[in-house]
Amino acid sequence: MKKFYLFIVLPALAVLMLTGCNQQTVMSAKQIPLEDFFRNPERSGYQISPEGKYYSYMAPYKNRMNIFVVEIGKNEPLMLTSDTARDIAGYFWANENRILYLKDTGGDENFKLLAVNADGSNPKALTDFEGVRTLIIDDLKDIPNEVIIGLNKRDPTVFDPYRLDVETGELTMLAENPGTIQGWMTDHDGKLRLAIAIEDGVNNSILYRDTENEEFRNILTTNFKESVSPAFFSFDNKLLYAISNLGRDKTAVVIFDPNTGKETEMLYENEDYDISNLSYSRKRKVITTASYTSWKRERHFFDKESKDLFARLSRDLGNYEFGINSATRNEDKFIIRTWSDRSLGAYYLYDKQSDELTKITEVSPWIDENEMAPMLPIQYTSRDGLTIHGYLTLPKGYTMDNAKNLPVVMNPHGGPWARDTWGFNPEIQFMANRGFAVLQVNFRGSTGYGRNFWEISFKQWGQTMQDDVSDGVKWLIDKGIADKNRIAIYGGSYGGYTTLAGLAFTPELYAAGIDYVGVSNLFTFLNTIPPYWKPMLDMLYEMVGDPVKDSAMLKKASPVFHADKMTAPLFIAQGANDPRVNIDESDQMVAALKEKGVEVEYMVKDNEGHGFHNEENRFDFYRTMEKFLNQHLMR
Repeated sequence: MKKFYLFIVLPALAVLMLTGCNQQTVMSAKQIPLEDFFRNPERSGYQISPEGKYYSYMAPYKNRMNIFVVEIGKNEPLMLTSDTARDIAGYFWANENRILYLKDTGGDENFKLLAVNADGSNPKALTDFEGVRTLIIDDLKDIPNEVIIGLNKRDPTVFDPYRLDVETGELTMLAENPGTIQGWMTDHDGKLRLAIAIEDGVNNSILYRDTENEEFRNILTTNFKESVSPAFFSFDNKLLYAISNLGRDKTAVVIFDPNTGKETEMLYENEDYDISNLSYSRKRKVITTASYTSWKRERHFFDKESKDLFARLSRDLGNYEFGINSATRNEDKFIIRTWSDRSLGAYYLYDKQSDELTKITEVSPWIDENEMAPMLPIQYTSRDGLTIHGYLTLPKGYTMDNAKNLPVVMNPHGGPWARDTWGFNPEIQFMANRGFAVLQVNFRGSTGYGRNFWEISFKQWGQTMQDDVSDGVKWLIDKGIADKNRIAIYGGSYGGYTTLAGLAFTPELYAAGIDYVGVSNLFTFLNTIPPYWKPMLDMLYEMVGDPVKDSAMLKKASPVFHADKMTAPLFIAQGANDPRVNIDESDQMVAALKEKGVEVEYMVKDNEGHGFHNEENRFDFYRTMEKFLNQHLMR
């Protein structure tokens, strides 16, 4: 299941009850069991070991995702972990023999780092500290027995960097965080030489040192609205490759000189979209690709060998999108992952020397992509003249020409400073399979469209950001796609806030709403953030609002104070251990609605956090949502 930005869910409806639908068109879609959309993948997260002897993956054991290893050329997998309380959060190869993985407790996001050998021996908890969160700073691919991690055990509000021996668990502190540093970076020799700090809450600084024996010195300070984001050191460890928007609206790939604190060369920019990622070849010591997202992910190639590799893979993989999940140290074997808007795709092993591309497994073989619906890129103009991009998914058999008077679910994304992207989304496909059209919109503030589009969202929760979503509803109605009396809004996190704001501020638009771990009160939200967000609190005040200086605006934008305007039925779901959106956000919204006599259904899971990850909780959640939407949109 993808990271929590958020999911979208829908009702199972009687296909013959759809207004304005052709019976033959609707019946052409085979109704697929709910569990097939939301069960754990059969196998996912494939990685190849550094020397290429093994590949590893995650698969269900007693309904929890655990780690398995297979020796290449053999078919018998070995299960390395057997956690039955919660999915393993993530893992990686520290060296050819040892795997490291992260897990938390009940969704509290206090991740612990554990290790186990590829043969299942020597399991060890490396950072088993109560109430402490572990971050991976650098997996040090060229240093087999060490990684660099961040821990907030000295001070819960900041992370100190440590060098960790993956065999013994020995920790060596590399620097003490003065309270402002939010990120650390090593050079190609594994030396900690760069840090990113937030000064005065709103200014970003790059701190640099020539060797680990020196003190860090400030080489550049900018307001957080401008940024130079170092990606990695040049291969002589003297300069930096970075992604920067200094003096420009869109981020671009640049070379940055830490000795002068200035950009020395601009290597690539796209006039329409931010560059989001920069890659390099560890073996050949060249930069390879820059990525950006239009309606799909796109790549700019810096060297011919990388371009030829992707062209070779495209020849066999056809119309599927794909990416390189992992590679051996010699870059002679690769794990390839495919996907599309109608498929979770498959994993392949590519042997460069033999030029063999071998399919390993389908991620969800029980899903027939021919029964899934295309995800169409759309755009419309907001009421104040902005171009808003998004994605419309129509039930199978419908096109933009014949889709009329459909029930619709609006699905605003979380973040809010994130974005929706093209690809397979189980929740959206479920809705489409049940006869819903689903609209996702990248409202102002969504990332990837430049600094101005992001910045104009500041202090606009419940205002112009909300207007962009409302304008999407009106676009659907004007196109004749939506039945104006059967539109629901559903989202999680910030999307949950947008759901509540939609029902409170534009009640005429929606017949029902579903809020998944959403913010209801901007005052209490800002007062209950995780401790490690506190250094960024002034930035949040500038982006969301200051509880003192902007108190009137925040009260006006907080749905909990406008429960008297909410008339549509509402379903709220919440994880009891959520560290980002405290359960009080949902509790107070439910109490306010009940006091006003508004129908509200409330689900709380005691073993979950910011989103439901355990399979049985997901099933319960989606069954309830299906029933709720069926009840309120199919009347």
